[in-house]
Amino acid sequence: MSTSPLLVALISETFPPEINGVANTLGRLVDGLHARGHRLQLVRPRQASDNGRKSDERLLLTRGWPLPGYPGLQWGQSSLPRLLLHWKKQRPDVLYIATEGPLGLSALRAARRLQIPVVSGFHTNFQQYTGHYGVGLLTRALTLYLRWFHNRSHMTLVPSASQQTELQRRGFERLRLLARGVDSQLFHPGKRSRALRRRWGLGEGDIAVLHVGRLAAEKNLGLLARSFLALQAAHPQHRLKLVLVGDGPQRASLQQLLPDAVFCGLQRGEALATHYASGDLFLFPSLSETFGNVLLEALASGLGVAAFNQAAAAQHIRHGHNGVLAGVEDESGFIAAASWLLKDPDSLRRVRLNARLHASRQGWSAIVELFEEHLRSAMRPIGEPPATHSPCPNR
Repeated sequence: MSTSPLLVALISETFPPEINGVANTLGRLVDGLHARGHRLQLVRPRQASDNGRKSDERLLLTRGWPLPGYPGLQWGQSSLPRLLLHWKKQRPDVLYIATEGPLGLSALRAARRLQIPVVSGFHTNFQQYTGHYGVGLLTRALTLYLRWFHNRSHMTLVPSASQQTELQRRGFERLRLLARGVDSQLFHPGKRSRALRRRWGLGEGDIAVLHVGRLAAEKNLGLLARSFLALQAAHPQHRLKLVLVGDGPQRASLQQLLPDAVFCGLQRGEALATHYASGDLFLFPSLSETFGNVLLEALASGLGVAAFNQAAAAQHIRHGHNGVLAGVEDESGFIAAASWLLKDPDSLRRVRLNARLHASRQGWSAIVELFEEHLRSAMRPIGEPPATHSPCPNR
């Protein structure tokens, strides 16, 4: 197989410095491809930080519109004529389409017209989010669209085996695994800060129960609140403090529900790593993740993690060894698993050490190498994937 450098066009509605799991993953993949000698064309909506920045051969900026319920995130404008012109001037070897909005759709259409191979990524369970935002009737239509979209690419990369199984059951084709990694030098127990814990109101023997992520309906934060209150009731011998890192539309309601919790807002880089390392337990009640990058970051930081047995948790946690698991949607089991972590200090210490040891082996280099292999594999077939019925007849 050829090992010559590739020209890869990456299309996404979100990208660093925006803070979310998709942007974080794409930033790591792009950095890794650059380090391996490949060239990148990035196509994304214009961000606030771009100011007067202009497009060039490596960066094509499009107009974006706010995504309802997601301040700071955007849909990218459909840009078929611009993309055709851009790629006729400098034709990529392969496309990676990370998001399925209007921008991603126009990229898919342009690639098929120019016969450029396409790899797509299933990064976000948008079809599961609709029920949380009062538009549950759209779930079936959105699932049909996502299936149509991804089945028109040469392959779709999914982050976990459970996600692959679920999508195969729904008729998605040509699925390949591409897991996620963690920077175990950035996220490290050695970054624990006594000064930060004091600001949280905690002493040396107190327990910081941490949650990191978007404060939004799809993250199942009602269970987070119930779990913390149950831990307080079950373990009066410990002084517990709930610490939430992140922001979102449910912040105000959570502050009313949990007046004694610490709300730290968005954190990045070293500050985020210090917040992780200064915690003790990590509660991850989400049921809507395709992977859950924050879970690996918590493990790398040496926290005792409680999660449902799916996505990243199913891949990386052995129950009672380096974290605890509950059956999917088993809320009482989730609370019981989290409570087990506090029953015995020696067990918690062992779990936290094992968590760090496991995560330290989950680097990004092997994942970037596999990503490159997938891109090259998509370039090998002659012709396009089988045609599928389009729910968008004018497209």
